[in-house]
Amino acid sequence: MPTVVVMDVSLSMTRPVCLDGSEEFQRKNLAVHGLNMLFEHMASNYRLEFTALMAFSSLWELLVPFTRDYNALQEALSTLEDYDKTCVESALQGVSNVVQQEWGSACPCQVVLVTDGSLGIGKGSLRHSLQTLKHRGDDKKFPLPFPFPTKMFIMCVANAEELQTTDAMDNLEELLFLSGGDGQILTVDGPLCMKSVQAMFGLIDVAYSPFHAVLHCGNLSSDVQVFPRPEAVVVDDEVDPIPRTVNTDVDDVGGGATEELEEEPSASQAAGKSPNICVLLHGSLRVEGMVALVELGLEWYGMLHSQADSKKKSNMMMSLFEPGPDPLPWLGKITHLGPISEAAENPYGEDDSKSPFPVTPQVKRSYAQNVTVWIKASGLQTDVQKILRNARKLPDKTQTFYKELNRLRKAALAFGFWELLKGVADLLERECTMLPDSAHPDAAFQLSHAAQQLKRASAGDPQYAGFDHNIVPIPTDFSS
Repeated sequence: MPTVVVMDVSLSMTRPVCLDGSEEFQRKNLAVHGLNMLFEHMASNYRLEFTALMAFSSLWELLVPFTRDYNALQEALSTLEDYDKTCVESALQGVSNVVQQEWGSACPCQVVLVTDGSLGIGKGSLRHSLQTLKHRGDDKKFPLPFPFPTKMFIMCVANAEELQTTDAMDNLEELLFLSGGDGQILTVDGPLCMKSVQAMFGLIDVAYSPFHAVLHCGNLSSDVQVFPRPEAVVVDDEVDPIPRTVNTDVDDVGGGATEELEEEPSASQAAGKSPNICVLLHGSLRVEGMVALVELGLEWYGMLHSQADSKKKSNMMMSLFEPGPDPLPWLGKITHLGPISEAAENPYGEDDSKSPFPVTPQVKRSYAQNVTVWIKASGLQTDVQKILRNARKLPDKTQTFYKELNRLRKAALAFGFWELLKGVADLLERECTMLPDSAHPDAAFQLSHAAQQLKRASAGDPQYAGFDHNIVPIPTDFSS
């Protein structure tokens, strides 16, 4: 999960902070000290993730593009210059551009916004941006929420009391809410000093703490580290939702062939120089083009696969499935998988001429049925014209006419499109009056009958407006 650090270099960050018995510091100096601590922590515990550094005032600038070189990030911090007023909206637009250009809109990203809590002045200030949210055109939309999943940390080089004397804290909370609410606002506890800022930046270390686990593969096991740390998942359809977390003991269930590996935001990489089963497993999966199913917890599974960063470098990735016994419908229940040797007969046939996959679902999916959908006006117009074409060929097309009429009728009732029933009834009555003298007399009877049935349905008559009710041809006899 890449990280963008956004540093406020406006004039308000140059405000002096008097420390007892020592030289005078600026708030910017305290922020740089805290970020240096964060970069040192990430270099030790999160070195596989990419980090970018941006600076902003009324404009924004990308100082260091996404990199794993934390020395370059620290060097850029030491050469920061001071600029003009604060414009948070401009900085957030810059974050959106930088992340999408490098990672697209599917990759989750963490944003660390370092500021003193000053909202800026006049047009372009955070206060002005939030007040004008609902009065903007599509071409001037506020950059939040980002088009990619985000967790935002707002680091304020100010204490809570200072922020609460104005509306700064309220505006920052609204900013966090607009980002998706997944993050935190951190403030200095107590007076501003190196120690208190150090303690504040220490709180964000939890987001960059390594996840240690043990990977079991048969009789083999090995310690692994997972980057980024897997997030807890809450299953929506549970009566009492409880966050599900990945167990620290992970079991490799088995392997399977694949033609194309899908890149996922979650990644797993073994660390250390001691012999590790992950090296063997990763090499095997990469060479054979296979994936390995992995058990993460109770009825929770994922897969391990190789993902290449470049032609020469690849990582072992861990993609997490949705919690549940059958996360992939075409695969069926994971617990039903097993060696072919244990099956009563070879599910692939003696000559690999068949396959047990995809598993046929017991319940037919609604989207697999022939459902009438009108996305565009042209689709509805086509269905109405089909009815009228059949109406002009009565009585030869009686069965087709009523079949298409009932299909349109059911769709209109399902959508609550009562006006359509009335409109089609009027069209059928018009067709009846325009029948040529040579038309079969049955045509007039059937058209009048169908129009009357539709009008009764459009009026809400329960006898004719039932969804399961079908309009059937009126019986006629012209044989004599």
